Amino acid sequence: MLKKHPVRSVLWLIGVLLVVAVSMGCYRVWNGEPYPATDPDQVATRLKQEAQRVYDEVALPGPPDVSSNGVETGTCYYRGLRSIAHMDEGRSDVRSFGLEWRVTDVPRNTARTGQERVRRRLEQEGWKLTSENISDMGFRFERPDTDDIVDVDWYQPTGTFAVSIYAPCGKLPDGFDAYVWPEAEWSPK
Repeated sequence: MLKKHPVRSVLWLIGVLLVVAVSMGCYRVWNGEPYPATDPDQVATRLKQEAQRVYDEVALPGPPDVSSNGVETGTCYYRGLRSIAHMDEGRSDVRSFGLEWRVTDVPRNTARTGQERVRRRLEQEGWKLTSENISDMGFRFERPDTDDIVDVDWYQPTGTFAVSIYAPCGKLPDGFDAYVWPEAEWSPK
């Protein structure tokens, strides 16, 4: 009858665990931090709601001519050492999201008053101020729980009041097509 060698069994187990740990570490170093899964429709809904809230708070006089393309997707890049092999190449399965709207010929006082209302609400809701004076008069807030960003700017030469709302990169579900995405449409109500 063969005797079991407990030392050999333990060494074999340690060896297997070491190989698995090194493999997982190499995979993580190569691919970098994985992007979180995202639902584009939920992200679009969230961005549109925020865009509408900012629009309502700014309270521009009359029916202003607002220009917006709705929610658009942006490029996200490879992470980890793999990014070296894909320099400046965007991933097709990962996208960021953004919604921008703008109105021209907004007087300085109207812009400033609207911005202050937006700023107060964002601060009350726990958004964090990350930048001021992005434009002639502007600021950026980030929402800690979603990493969404709101930029509110006003540009003196044209009186353009511009709002940009962004969501960070997320892994798309299979079959997502940004060109056939009805949830992306937005115009202020």
